[in-house]
Parts: sequence; C-alpha cells; structure tokens
Amino acid sequence: MEKLEKIVFFKNEFEAKLLDEILNEKNIPHIVRSYHDSAYDGLWQTQSGWGHLEAPSAYREEILEIYSKMA
Repeated sequence: MEKLEKIVFFKNEFEAKLLDEILNEKNIPHIVRSYHDSAYDGLWQTQSGWGHLEAPSAYREEILEIYSKMA
C-alpha cells in the first residue's frame, strides 16, 4: 500500500461521512480517522476538530476538489 498523508481535516462527523461515501463511490483509497477518545469522553475532539482523512498523495488534488464542492 502507498504511503498515506493527511489531506483533509474535518469539522464534524457529517463532513467525514459525506466525503467518505463520495470517495467510496469513486473507488478512491482513503481512511477516515476520528479524534474521538472514549477515555476522555470526546474532549480531544472538541478541541482539535472531528478528525481527518488520509489518502495516497496521488489523489490529493482530486480529493481536495471534491471536498471544496461539498461546501
């Protein structure tokens, strides 16, 4: 598997799920990582944002274009 890089930082779960669905439909490899930590009851998430998306750098521009159209 190619090395993954952080491409998008999410403000909320809705953004993450929507982009995840779109990228799955387009067969773009990616991983959505949440910052939620049950030990701290989500405290880290409220301070740092919801999470981020990782993907191979070859897909960076395509993912950013899709993300910008979501707004």
